[in-house]
Amino acid sequence: MRQRPHMPTVSHRRGVSGVAAPYRGGSASIAANDYWWYRVRARLLETALDPYVGEAGRVLDVGSADGPSVQWLRGRAVHATLDLDRRGLKRGEGVCGSALALPFASASFDVVGAFDVLEHCQPEATAVREFVRVLRPGGRLLLSVPAYQWAWTDFDEENGHHRRYTRQRAVAALEAGGLEVLRATYTFGSTLPLFALERLARRCMQAFRSGGPVEAADVVSLPTTPRVLDGLLYRLGRLDERILKRHDLPFGSSVVLAARKLG
Repeated sequence: MRQRPHMPTVSHRRGVSGVAAPYRGGSASIAANDYWWYRVRARLLETALDPYVGEAGRVLDVGSADGPSVQWLRGRAVHATLDLDRRGLKRGEGVCGSALALPFASASFDVVGAFDVLEHCQPEATAVREFVRVLRPGGRLLLSVPAYQWAWTDFDEENGHHRRYTRQRAVAALEAGGLEVLRATYTFGSTLPLFALERLARRCMQAFRSGGPVEAADVVSLPTTPRVLDGLLYRLGRLDERILKRHDLPFGSSVVLAARKLG
């Protein structure tokens, strides 16, 4: 496929604090791809989004460092991968590049998956425009983003996030890019009370901790989950999975969307 000149993503990211931090690295899945959240997310993404994949001939996985969560998309079509961090690419496979300037020809793909990518992109509209550009007419964008700006903590700063989303905010971003949203639902609803407690604890620790602004980490360290808690969180995720087969969730710590390119 024809490649466009590589352009790196913006060199700085900005959170709600307004403090810029340099881009430094990749997904936490690079170091912990068996973490409970990735295992649950894989099942939730497949349950919520697989009906919208259709007879895809070519699939692009943007942000492929999170590959453990999208194995369900592999093996069913020609699968291209892209990540800004070379550690997120398998040796001899994929393209190192930015979501803000995808190095692929227009109308190259039937499906573009961007799971927990858009919150890293600034300007947001540029990334959405690039996703749309490389989709064929009628092609589908499959997307997930973190939910709720009230949940913003130093963990978001360390991850290099620019924003968190509500379902309405995510739908508006895709519709502004010329997409028709086919499904928009929250996920991780069953674990939301525990998520909220964890975020509250983080904010309390931040309030008592001295020091300057939090910079983006190279690879973020994930919270340790004892084996019993890991099992509980996984089982709660399975409850979400059963609900998502028939209904959208009205709340949760992530937003998942499927959209179609018009024209």
